Formats: sequence, C-alpha cells, structure tokens
Amino acid sequence: MAVPKRKTSKARRDKRRSQNMKMTAPGLSICPQCHEPKLPHRVCPNCNYYNGKEVVSSEA
Repeated sequence: MAVPKRKTSKARRDKRRSQNMKMTAPGLSICPQCHEPKLPHRVCPNCNYYNGKEVVSSEA
C-alpha cells in the first residue's frame, strides 16, 4: 500500500486546493439607457434605471 514518505505541509496542501477556488470576473451587461457596463439584474449605478424604468430618483 502506498504511504506518503513525508507529511504534506499546510502551504503545499493549500496551494493545491487553491486551484479549484479561482475567482472569476463578474459578467457585465450594457445598460440600454446610458450604455455603461452594469451587473445584470441590478439597477444601473449611473442612470438609476432598471427594466426601462427609473427606480431610484437621482435627486439628492
């Protein structure tokens, strides 16, 4: 039966495991109102529109 000759260090173990947990860039979509990139299914931070309607008033 195969047995490890030495104990695997925490650093080596974690380096090996980190390959499965790589971060991916978020998929961006283009806002149809102002044509700026935004996260899908969220209100556009530039023009405050969602689904063709102004959701948050831009008055401060």
